[in-house]
Amino acid sequence: MDIIKIAFFSLTALFFIIVIQQSRKDLAIIISLFVGVSIFVFIFGKFNAIILFLQEIALKANINTVYLNIVLKILAISYIASFCSEICKDAGSNNIASKVEFGGKILILFLAVPILMAVLQSILNIM
Repeated sequence: MDIIKIAFFSLTALFFIIVIQQSRKDLAIIISLFVGVSIFVFIFGKFNAIILFLQEIALKANINTVYLNIVLKILAISYIASFCSEICKDAGSNNIASKVEFGGKILILFLAVPILMAVLQSILNIM
């Protein structure tokens, strides 16, 4: 199972980080960053499979793929912003972490506008 690989890799890295952190905080941050990026790269293939699956279902259900693509972009932004924010927090930079989260929220709001407009247009058409 993939989660067992991720957990074992993470716990092994955590052991090294705890040991190294006492004397070399900079090296501990680099190891933490490497582990985070490695896990992200490892699971990236799963994202592609999910996206292809959702697009296939949308085509079969005759759903406009424009809206599906927007939702997928919003999900990607939220995951990437959260991932980056956690790395910044691990490095001790809470200010940058909060800016990344804020930027992600603004980008999500920007992408959500077409969906909100479509919902409002549907409501107006019903009335």
